[in-house]
Amino acid sequence: MGMKDELDTKSQPVQAEPKVKDKEVSAPEDVEALDEMEIDKKRHLNVVFIGHVDAGKSTTGGQILFLSGQVDDRTIQKYEKEAKDKSRESWYMAYIMDTNEEERIKGKTVEVGRAHFETETTRFTILDAPGHKSYVPNMISGAAQADIGVLVISARKGEFETGYERGGQTREHVQLAKTLGVAKLLVVVNKMDDHTVNWSKERYDEIESKMTPFLRSSGYNVKKDVQFLPISGLVGTNMKTRVDKSTCPWWNGPCLFEALDSVEVPLRDPKGPFRMPIIDKFKDMGTVVMGKVESGSVREGDSLLVMPNKAQVKVLAVYCDENKVRCAGPGENLRVRLSGIEEEDILSGFVLSSVVKSIAAVTEFTAQLQILELLENAIFTAGYKAVLHIHSVVEECEIVELLQQIDPKTKKPMKKKVLFVKNGAVVVCRIQVNNLICIEKFSDFPQLGRFTLRTEGKTVAVGKVTDLSSSSSA
Repeated sequence: MGMKDELDTKSQPVQAEPKVKDKEVSAPEDVEALDEMEIDKKRHLNVVFIGHVDAGKSTTGGQILFLSGQVDDRTIQKYEKEAKDKSRESWYMAYIMDTNEEERIKGKTVEVGRAHFETETTRFTILDAPGHKSYVPNMISGAAQADIGVLVISARKGEFETGYERGGQTREHVQLAKTLGVAKLLVVVNKMDDHTVNWSKERYDEIESKMTPFLRSSGYNVKKDVQFLPISGLVGTNMKTRVDKSTCPWWNGPCLFEALDSVEVPLRDPKGPFRMPIIDKFKDMGTVVMGKVESGSVREGDSLLVMPNKAQVKVLAVYCDENKVRCAGPGENLRVRLSGIEEEDILSGFVLSSVVKSIAAVTEFTAQLQILELLENAIFTAGYKAVLHIHSVVEECEIVELLQQIDPKTKKPMKKKVLFVKNGAVVVCRIQVNNLICIEKFSDFPQLGRFTLRTEGKTVAVGKVTDLSSSSSA
């Protein structure tokens, strides 16, 4: 897959939700009070399901929706029949998340499915990311919107090994998730009921012992930020209620819902400057943009800017999940109806921003990069070209200059001048793109300042923005 193919895949729509028309509301005052209450009462978390193709991500996501009452028995029976007719009995749960026909025929998730469910304390938005390596750009857009990740690993003999080996998606997804700001991971060891596993403690321990050093090397604090647990996504064991001792006598930990409920919500600033990277747009009584609020709050009637083209817009309506709300804060996935701009004047990667302290738009920036694995015979030096993925931006970029190499042990710059670097190196460099892009320094807005570089379908480096060029238009 070349650079152009990779850029092409980004324009896949990222949601599978019906468009929403305005709901008539008779008493606006009460609505405001209700909205504030409803939104504040339950905390909100965005969860992305990641992992190797066929590990059971869509099935597990579908099972969660079924167990939390989002899908009724009749719908499940319909999917079961549909899957059976295609001789794909075990896929019926995945149909809940994989809504388009292509996905159902191939049994592969292509777009990022989106759904919602609630537990006692938390509202969750599920982002079901594609596992197949051709669709990694879509997985990046899913993970860029997430707060926590559920890494699904198949315990079935041979399947864990395939995903974990070099080139397997388990590895790449973990590294990408870390780079994209997925701070906490639940590692669910799925298919524990498979006949090759039979809830074996040895198999579970083997997977945990192999994954732990790898998670650590990817930057996760395994003790603090990672939790392992065994499940069966297909039959729903150890998901909503704890697994029965007769099935799995050795497991004393939580079930998946309990583990999700106990994850801490990341700190967010509702009073900061408004930032919402746009992941999709469509026409519906005006121009509607979709994205996750990374900072600040938005309410009906606000004046905002669409950056980088500095278009002044007014907020006509805000939708959170299916509901029209008066205002919404950081961490929410929204659809915002705007006036003052045409849908064709907006691209994925643009950012809806507050007018005061608007986001910078640059064509060049300085970054600290960690080289993961270059393509064979490639040399990382000035002139190196790749595809840059940063929040919802996908742009071709070029390394203009290597400024200094960082010693990985001491974290201090090395004295000698650097002309090229190899795998594993950490380097500070200047990066240039052809079009204006909206980014922030990692130290100011981590979510808008971390990125990946990919080439020919492979992630070659991860990095963070350390400085914006002085010519930026803030």
